[in-house]
Amino acid sequence: MATPRRPRTGSSSPSNDALAVEAANGETALLIIDMISSWDFPDAEKLLPAAVAIAPSIVALKRRCKARGVPAIYVNDNRGRWRSDFNALVGLSMQSGGPGADITASLAPDHDDYFVLKPQQSAFVATPLEQLLGVLKARRLIVTGVASDQCVMSTATDARMHGFEVVLPRDCTATQTARRHAMLLEQCETVFGIATTSGPRIRLPAARSRKR
Repeated sequence: MATPRRPRTGSSSPSNDALAVEAANGETALLIIDMISSWDFPDAEKLLPAAVAIAPSIVALKRRCKARGVPAIYVNDNRGRWRSDFNALVGLSMQSGGPGADITASLAPDHDDYFVLKPQQSAFVATPLEQLLGVLKARRLIVTGVASDQCVMSTATDARMHGFEVVLPRDCTATQTARRHAMLLEQCETVFGIATTSGPRIRLPAARSRKR
């Protein structure tokens, strides 16, 4: 498997401290895709129940990751305006009320989380995600969120092409129907060689020892 490219360094480049607090423990990072939303796009009503169902599993996985020094990166659409702001998206979601707001409340970003806004389905297209992962020294990605057979799959397959190891937890991803999700999981395993281990069974690095 190819080693992912690293961002160039030099006097004109921002320091690593400006982009990330510290390197990802175990070279592992968690991606949370399109779970923060006001759910006002076409067919959102078909996807929202699936997102509600997987939200607790993502919350639990994120809690485990953060306890082990694995950074969380939120990935969301820029809503086609190129003027979007992640904090504004969180606010819009909370204002929308209902199940979507409940998801956002449960998955509310922490102060040390990261975020990326994407114009296309893949989180790697026209975004700084690869540079951020390079600064974090992450080579293994746990990809969660919706829709599993659209943005999640596009991101996961792009990650493989960029040389990353990918885990797509079956209980932390979903799409409009259970049948479509099952087909996606089978394709990931048999065609792309992407692991679909459930969240609680994902191997995480040991917690960093605290400096005295």
